[in-house]
Amino acid sequence: MKTDFSKIYINGEWIQGSSNNQMKNTNPFTGEELVITQAADKSDLDLAYKAAAEAQVEWAKELPQNKRAVIEKAIEVMQENKELIIDWLVKEAGSTVIKATVEFGASVNILKEAATFPYRMEGKILPSQQAGKENRVYRNALGVIGIISPWNFPFHLAIRSIAPAIATGNAVVIKPATDTPVTGGLLFASIFEAAGLPKGLLNVVVGRGSEIGDDIVTHPTPRLISFTGSTPVGKRIGELAGGALKKTALELGGNNNFIVLKDADVDQAVDSALFGKFYHQGQICMSINRIFVHQDIYDDFAEQFITRASKLKFGNPAEQDTQVGPLINRDQVDRILKDINASVEQGAQIRLGGQADGNVLEPTVLTGVTNDMPLAENEIFGPVAILIPFDSDEEVVKMANAYPYGLSGAVHSSNIEYGTTIAHQIHTGMIHVNDQSVNDEAHMPFGGEKDSGLGRFNGEWVLEEFTTLKWLSVQHQRREYGPFVTNTKK
Repeated sequence: MKTDFSKIYINGEWIQGSSNNQMKNTNPFTGEELVITQAADKSDLDLAYKAAAEAQVEWAKELPQNKRAVIEKAIEVMQENKELIIDWLVKEAGSTVIKATVEFGASVNILKEAATFPYRMEGKILPSQQAGKENRVYRNALGVIGIISPWNFPFHLAIRSIAPAIATGNAVVIKPATDTPVTGGLLFASIFEAAGLPKGLLNVVVGRGSEIGDDIVTHPTPRLISFTGSTPVGKRIGELAGGALKKTALELGGNNNFIVLKDADVDQAVDSALFGKFYHQGQICMSINRIFVHQDIYDDFAEQFITRASKLKFGNPAEQDTQVGPLINRDQVDRILKDINASVEQGAQIRLGGQADGNVLEPTVLTGVTNDMPLAENEIFGPVAILIPFDSDEEVVKMANAYPYGLSGAVHSSNIEYGTTIAHQIHTGMIHVNDQSVNDEAHMPFGGEKDSGLGRFNGEWVLEEFTTLKWLSVQHQRREYGPFVTNTKK
């Protein structure tokens, strides 16, 4: 498996990008330079899409067992290079070893699910209103899919689109986030090259968004754009794709709710909230953003939560027992500190943390927060927990639904049906009773409502997204067309 990631990957070849710009890849914790890649420009992107389009024609016809074999071989290659992949996730994405290991496992599960897709390209035969006619419905590959991967869970959230796209007969062109070009793109070129994927079916263009960001969407070749990232960028992609009548699969931001009802098991709720808030430094689209706690148990919850959050180890992500590592870059740190300061000015109290050392923001907890403060209104995307009290079910449902996001969430109650009743009232694509908001299973529909995205990933639902249907009818006997028929017999 190739480990030199200084080049881009087009049509089965590792080549220098044609841009005058270079992409400098650094470790977010140490600042160490990892690799410099000559960036791709529009001409490289065009070559990648043309190679993908040409290769896809034959791949769509490939026997299902051969498609599956490539996916299964990719799993073998990944397993053989597990430590290499985890190491890159730690040093490039700032992942703790704990998070990187879980991300690797989730990625393997995605591939295992995708390996079944070549045999799940089901069609139908349906009755017709016309005598002697047979209606057939075929499920076909879309063609070429453009994938824009994020920096927070770069490996998992890239393979979530790559594997099902290839398994269903498509080709892909990937533009990874500029902070994670290796774990969000170039690693997959190496993996699938070693797995024997035919040339041209997977291409990776590392480049600046300002140089090729719009063009990966507007290029005439791709039929669908798969994007995971921020809501503003997702809306821009949706506008560009919509103008060209392209499909999109968008998994965007989330201002996710964690609701602790009056009868909740406080200890269990604290357990869940600690994981859902601080896992990967809170840099997950599903991370808890607002923790709503019933007034009657608010003080008890806050005391336990703060005490246990204070024991979390933060710092070097390469150390095996580190639980909270660095944010991806200093811009993210400064953005969050600004919202902390603004919320404190409006009356919130910092009960834990609030300081940063380089890109490491220590676990932070604020109380006295209201639902209209900056930390509640904005997606935090960092290791900052805010505790908001409520008095009634009606109040918490109203606050939870106050913002135009709906990705994930959680509700805690000792009465399952009571918790479920509240969960039904939250406008979100995913929600979990007596658990936390960060859940992803390869066979379950993953996606959001409102400003949190369009479409669903995983299982049969991503199969629907990445394929198209064709109606083909067969008229087995002569059909009479009434007054439009002229008798030509002499």
